[in-house]
Order: sequence, then structure tokens, then C-alpha cells
Amino acid sequence: MNIFNILSELEKVDTDVHERLEHVSRRSMFNTIGKKVSAFAIPALLATSLQKAYAATPAAIDVLNYALTLEYLEDEFYKAGNAASGLIPAAEKPIFTQIGKHETQHVAFLLAALGSKAVAKPKFDFTAKGAFANVFTSYQTFAIVSHALEDTGVRAYKGQAGNLMAAEDKPLLQYALQIHSVEARHASVVRRLLNTKGFVAGTKGWITLNQGSPAAVYAGEENLRQGGVDLTGLAGKSKEAISEAFDEPLTKEQVLAIATPFIAG
Repeated sequence: MNIFNILSELEKVDTDVHERLEHVSRRSMFNTIGKKVSAFAIPALLATSLQKAYAATPAAIDVLNYALTLEYLEDEFYKAGNAASGLIPAAEKPIFTQIGKHETQHVAFLLAALGSKAVAKPKFDFTAKGAFANVFTSYQTFAIVSHALEDTGVRAYKGQAGNLMAAEDKPLLQYALQIHSVEARHASVVRRLLNTKGFVAGTKGWITLNQGSPAAVYAGEENLRQGGVDLTGLAGKSKEAISEAFDEPLTKEQVLAIATPFIAG
């Protein structure tokens, strides 16, 4: 995370950003970071400053809590998976360990940004009411659930970007998009892993049409109409190739329908 770049970008939309950040200069802020906190804590530290400096609108709070619930889900999933003895092969353990670290940082950031307005962590059922009964004993099932959760996360963040586009929520939109791009990298690496391990033959780093399971995660991905233009047959490309070039958003209702089986209470 390039914090100097973040502050520079904030200056473009708010010339009073430094005053808002409780009169903390770049130099003093970074001295604090360098002396008192680890690099792991930087996202939460900066989020706390932003939470104090910018009062989020009710719509933004709703979106961030929605995102936090998804991050809770992913964070707990990878904690359980990485802790399960003999589940993840040694060769792939670094991948899921790193993804888990990212999800933990996402949770920390969103909690700091929301403060007292953050929703409580629900209890989870990672078998999804029995649909994935062996999720923490079968590596194949674990990887398949991982790719479904990551693909859902990417489309979920995309679907809510518009709700954070109000001027007063620009810093929050920026951070949501920063998480979104990392989730996309998670999805890509896990999808490629499914193919190399032979778990789901033909799986690519991107989504082809609406191929994938569970089906609800990929609903609408076969869309070939972008910007009001039907791209069918564009430059001689196949429907598959065209669909791979675009990723579709999911509405909150669609995401909740996907996530609900994983929530126990």
C-alpha cells in the first residue's frame, strides 16, 4: 500500500485533507508508523484516521458493513482451512497463507473505518448447510469453495461501487476498489490452481460465459452487451472470448443469496 500516493490522491478531491486528518502532517504520521506499529497494522491505522476525518453517509456505512460481512466470511474460511491438519499440500500452502493474511487485513481496515458502526461477526457454516460437507477434509472441495467465494467477492465489490460514488465518500470508494483488485488477484490464482490440479478442467484465470459452480456465483457472466452495444461477433471473436473480456457485477440481493447458506447465525 503506497500511503504517500493515497494522501496525494486525497489532496486532489479535498485540499483540506491534512487538516481533516487531525492536523497530522505526512512526516509525523510516518514517524508514528515507523516507530509504533508494524506494517501489518498500517491499513487499520490509516483507516482509523480516515474514519475520523470523513463522516461516511448512511449509504456508505451500509455498503461497508456489507463488505465487512463478506470479509469476515473469507477471513474465517482461510483461518480454518490453513489450520486444518493435512488439508492444503505444502506446495500450495504459501498461496492460501498469503490470501488469508490479506483477508485479515481487509477485516481490520473495514473495522477501523466503521468504528462503532461495524456489524458483529456472524457465525459461519462453511459446509453451506451440507452442500460442502468435506470442505476442511478434502483439498479439492476447499479449493472449489475458495474460488466461489473469491469470484463472489470480486463481483460484489463491483456491484456496490456506484453506491460509494457520492463526493463525500470518495476516500471510501478508493479503498473499496483497492480491496476489489486484490480479491480479483485471489480469484485468478485460485482459478488457475483448480486447472493445474485437475479439480475443474479448463478453468482459466478469468470467467468464461457463466461456467462455474455454484451456478448462482456466475449468473449473468454470459452477458455480451456492454455499454448498450451487442458485441456478438466483434472482430471475429467467439462468445466465450468476448465474455472473458468483461466481468459483471452482482447485486446485494444476489450476493446475499449466495452467502446465506454459509451463515449459521
